[in-house]
Amino acid sequence: MIKAVIFDMDGLLVDTEVISYECYKRLIESYGYTFTMDDYVKDYPGRQLKVSLQFIKECYDLDYDIEEKFEMFHQLEIDLIQEKGVSLKKGAVELLQYLHEHHYRIALATSSLYERAKRLLNDCQILDYFDEIVCGPDVKRGKPFPDIFLKACDKLEVLPQEAIVLEDSEAGIQAAYDANIPVYCVPDLKYPHEQYVQKASGVLSSLLDVITLLEQQ
Repeated sequence: MIKAVIFDMDGLLVDTEVISYECYKRLIESYGYTFTMDDYVKDYPGRQLKVSLQFIKECYDLDYDIEEKFEMFHQLEIDLIQEKGVSLKKGAVELLQYLHEHHYRIALATSSLYERAKRLLNDCQILDYFDEIVCGPDVKRGKPFPDIFLKACDKLEVLPQEAIVLEDSEAGIQAAYDANIPVYCVPDLKYPHEQYVQKASGVLSSLLDVITLLEQQ
């Protein structure tokens, strides 16, 4: 019996991936390289920012301080969100209301920092739906390792088989799969490769489909 639902955030609940892409693009192109949406989709969704900044440093053979770029990236993202705004993904509010009304436990498991996650959820007026929030710094290994989802189960006081994970990224699918938690993918910028489709319990068109799924349990 499903007792809890664990959400990813970026690209799954909140439509932030385009803004993240713009941040990476400005960073990389400031060094004279070209960075496309295909480049972003291939390597970046679902991963911790510091991991991605280290990847960029090595991939492009750059010499910069990770902590400095980390702070610059976050400030740029804040500025872009203030300038362009950010919206929830289709079905997010309806699903959260359904889960609350039917007494499911609800957690967020995101590679993001806590203050960023809290700010985004609060801006979108959905923060109060979440019983627990687990963020990247709360675990030693980020996605695609299973640690963040296992910690979410611990905090919710449910077994892995009593929860489901909702994800949009391949890294997130792998993490949930290795945690032995059924995972449903709602693709954002990229439809997962077949090897990840096989690891998911289903690929859904929107978060609204999760309500139908739960009603069939």
